Amino acid sequence: MTLKKKFTLVERQYNKCVKMIRSNNGTEFMCLKQYFIQEGILHQTSCVRTPQQNGCVERKHRHILNVARSLRFQGNLPIKFWGECVLTAGYLINLTPSSILKGKSAYEVIHGCVTSYAHLRVFGSLCYAHNQNRQRDKFDSRSRKCVFVGYPFGQKG
Repeated sequence: MTLKKKFTLVERQYNKCVKMIRSNNGTEFMCLKQYFIQEGILHQTSCVRTPQQNGCVERKHRHILNVARSLRFQGNLPIKFWGECVLTAGYLINLTPSSILKGKSAYEVIHGCVTSYAHLRVFGSLCYAHNQNRQRDKFDSRSRKCVFVGYPFGQKG
């Protein structure tokens, strides 16, 4: 999802507008300079090659990567699934209660409702997907073996 689409999502879903972005002078943000000016969004940048100026983000980045690495090892998945591991790590972290949020999860704070864990599944586990092809006879397979690799955005199952 692009940054512009994420801003629109925040406005529509949470009735809030993005007021400020802080980045590390990366080209993915610098090319949006005109957009930030048009939308009245302040864009703060850190000094070049000084990650210590952005300590909170660096720690969160390390946390996400540690969880993603654990998911990949636990699921015994090849490195090509690193993106799914990172997305799932972020999803799970947002559902995890935090002492900073007084025992609530980020999801609970944002949405104002108690977090449900009933839909969670074991990452990297065997699962079966319904076979969309028409069966030639009643003994054909109706599903195919798959590996569970995350929770897709905007999809329930």
